[in-house]
Amino acid sequence: MEIDGGLAIKVKTENRQTHTRIPAARLRELVHRIGGDDDHFLVVQRTPDRPGVFIQVAHTRGGVYEFQHRTGQVPYMWVTEVQDPDLVAGVMARWARQEADWDAGVTWRRDELAPPQEVPAPDPELAARAEEFVRRLLDDGYLGIERLVQETVYLVQDGAAEPPLSPGQARVIVERLWLERVEQQEAWSGPTDPDRLERAFAALEGEGVVAREDFTCCRSCGMAEIGAEADGRDGVRGFVFFHQQGTRAAAEGHGLSLYYGGFDDSEATTTAVGHQVVAALTAAGLSARWDGDPAKAIDVTPLNWRKRLVG
Repeated sequence: MEIDGGLAIKVKTENRQTHTRIPAARLRELVHRIGGDDDHFLVVQRTPDRPGVFIQVAHTRGGVYEFQHRTGQVPYMWVTEVQDPDLVAGVMARWARQEADWDAGVTWRRDELAPPQEVPAPDPELAARAEEFVRRLLDDGYLGIERLVQETVYLVQDGAAEPPLSPGQARVIVERLWLERVEQQEAWSGPTDPDRLERAFAALEGEGVVAREDFTCCRSCGMAEIGAEADGRDGVRGFVFFHQQGTRAAAEGHGLSLYYGGFDDSEATTTAVGHQVVAALTAAGLSARWDGDPAKAIDVTPLNWRKRLVG
């Protein structure tokens, strides 16, 4: 599957880079790149993520490409070794598109894994609390499975000396509710309002405006930290963001407030960036409310918050 010319994938590399919805040509570049220090492997998952479904490759310069994939929560992986990085990249791209005969050209062997450990069921009241937290975070839509597990353990602990819910117990709840949400979003047709917002922010990024979604916990932290997002970038004059509290408000049906400004701290630049943000939102099909006052936030409303999970 491809979205706007990019594969519906997320690629993670050893050097902590993440690449989402990249075209097949960029995926090939990443495969060719691996092999150096702190950059020996990459892992590809489809989006939205399905637990235990991925394809990955590891390589050290002068050696073979160690190629692996897994088909879900099963106690084995499929592994092989190849010499040609173009073969690896081609197989990965066909896997991402879920093409028939996607793995043509390679022969896999089955590699057994240790059986999963039994996870005791949590107390029903505790499980219900955890489910409430997970559903809320899934509605927000920005966290992947691993972060959801961490946040669920933390939220359920609620300041207690020891977490009453183990990561394993949290994972069972998270993965079940994650797959329910993935099934639900498959029925969504056309672009959703968060899709439109993402496109507007991508357009602003191309116009010299740093645009960040779900950025920091609140407005004060966002204003304090947004400048670092522009470090080392040429031609950047301003910014726009919304914070995690804003995401929660949007998920609850209250619309979304955007905060913006110019990096030169001038009122004129801030006003110009505000108009630029409104134009991008309008072009993406969203309704923006702003009276032109640079001291006021831009409100995106009405907004139907159906944020697609990625992983």
